[in-house]
Amino acid sequence: MNRFLHIILSLLVLLLFNCKSSKTVSGGQANYNLSIKQLIKENAKQSPDFKTLQSKLKITYTQGGNTQTHSVSFRVKKDEKLWMSATFSIVKALITPEKMSFYNKLDNTYFEGDFAYLSKLLGTELDFQKVQNLLLGESLFNLEKASYKASVDDGVYVLQPKKQRELFELFLLLDPSYFKVKSQQISQPKEHRHLQIDYLSYQEVEKQMFPERLKIIAVETNEEMTIDLEFKSVSLNEDLRFPFKIPSGFKAITL
Repeated sequence: MNRFLHIILSLLVLLLFNCKSSKTVSGGQANYNLSIKQLIKENAKQSPDFKTLQSKLKITYTQGGNTQTHSVSFRVKKDEKLWMSATFSIVKALITPEKMSFYNKLDNTYFEGDFAYLSKLLGTELDFQKVQNLLLGESLFNLEKASYKASVDDGVYVLQPKKQRELFELFLLLDPSYFKVKSQQISQPKEHRHLQIDYLSYQEVEKQMFPERLKIIAVETNEEMTIDLEFKSVSLNEDLRFPFKIPSGFKAITL
């Protein structure tokens, strides 16, 4: 597995802390008769509206037959910061619209850089907004900026661009009951790469819907990595701090 992809997905293993009342969302009455325009509009209505978020997350990471489970912390200042910290701040990361930064106390290293390498890896421009969308159950791509076609398969809407891009193929699955993303998939057939994010369940927090359980699957040639995320809790709009300072003496790494 590409080392940078390993690190990016491992950063997702640095997520979320603390909760207030929430409940798992079950589907309501399905509607399979919406136009593309109506479907995209209904999905947009479900976008969460908040200033800050924090939560606790159980992460199960599997690669090559090896499995690890971690509990980590995550904080969001919407559209500005994604702050992640493992137990005892052994590994800490800060992602902003300008750059990605993280340090690792286990080997005294740090990284600071932009999204260029990951963008090259996935064959499309990746930025802060796309990373935030992934974690919040939002489409990685703005559905209003391209022409899509829709079909119904196995009880869900399947959206795909009318004209797939040259470097990758995109598929988005929407639940027809509450119009949240059930799965988004990016494939690079020529490179034998596939990235799939499945949203297995959602939870309602303060009348808004957030992912409760999701699975990330990254395949490159014959190697596969999976990360299962279980959001134990989510709380919104509290006063949060985002402390991040690379310790002195740490060695910079390049990716």
